[in-house]
Amino acid sequence: MNDPQRILIVRTDRLGDVILTLPMLALLRSRYPSALLGMMVGSYAGEIVRGHPHVNVFIWYDRLGIPRPGNELLREIRSHAFDTVVVVHPTPRLAWLMFRAGIPVRVGTGYRFYSSLFTHRVYEHRKDARLHELEYNVRLLKVLDPAFTEEGLDPEYGIVPDPTAIGSIEARLAGFGVGTGEQIIVIHPGSGGSARDWPPERFALLGGRLSHRAGFRIAVTGGKGEEPVVQDVAAGIGGEALAFPGTLSLPELTALLARASLVVANSTGPLHLGAALGVPVVGIYPQLTPMSPRRWGPYTSLKRVLVPDAPADCRECRKGGRCGCIEKISVDQVFEATQDILQQSSGQGRRRTAHA
Repeated sequence: MNDPQRILIVRTDRLGDVILTLPMLALLRSRYPSALLGMMVGSYAGEIVRGHPHVNVFIWYDRLGIPRPGNELLREIRSHAFDTVVVVHPTPRLAWLMFRAGIPVRVGTGYRFYSSLFTHRVYEHRKDARLHELEYNVRLLKVLDPAFTEEGLDPEYGIVPDPTAIGSIEARLAGFGVGTGEQIIVIHPGSGGSARDWPPERFALLGGRLSHRAGFRIAVTGGKGEEPVVQDVAAGIGGEALAFPGTLSLPELTALLARASLVVANSTGPLHLGAALGVPVVGIYPQLTPMSPRRWGPYTSLKRVLVPDAPADCRECRKGGRCGCIEKISVDQVFEATQDILQQSSGQGRRRTAHA
């Protein structure tokens, strides 16, 4: 295969998924320094890629969550004359679009009914969580060059907080009475339905301990639809808690997390965002194999991850909603994890670190 000159990476799903795709860009830029790199992303999660140092072309898959018409997307894709596309999270529509666009090299999974639309198919099942999602993504690049490897990977995410958003966050924090040098911990108690959530009342108890015993200001964040949870957790923590109930743009959330000393969350995009920014994180995960931290954990050494001691095939967990398994993780356990990682991070300094 000749070296590609115009490469499109396609990942149109959720925030955490997009973040775990970004290291592919730095690897491609290192291997093909003169290539044009494009990325097709959704309108919300794609905001994290604005200003990325390795992306030359952005293609927005939707407008305010509504997919753009196919012919409109086709015209834009064709206008860039891509010679290679890697569809990281495929759907029938995306595979068909890349086929119709006539991109010569189309890389995607070999296990879907529409896989014949790809010229180069990768046969790896991800649900057994043998590797991390980021590593599965990087392995797609082996089609282009076998030298691409996930082993010993120290990922470069390329996420840079927006200066305007930083100013906005500092103004908001000042409105809460938070001084410039005052340390905050961000608690994100929702997951947008992507995992099994630790109970909100446990997050409130944890936040109270971190505030009163450890001396941190606690910021509670949540996305659209999670406003009641954010308000309940903040109220449970007490008057010193800072509530951001679905009021932050993604650039503002990025600026807030970059400002934090620690992020505590369920398995969700903001946890990956904190890790990508080099912030210490504590993640609370279900024991179900498809959702396990082995595949979906924060990809950093500045982490502590807690998983309940429960059967991996729990029928209640598999149904979704609230299950008692995740409640086997105690507030004491999570609090101890926060103290442990804070001590580690203070000793080595905050920096981007390899997965461990």
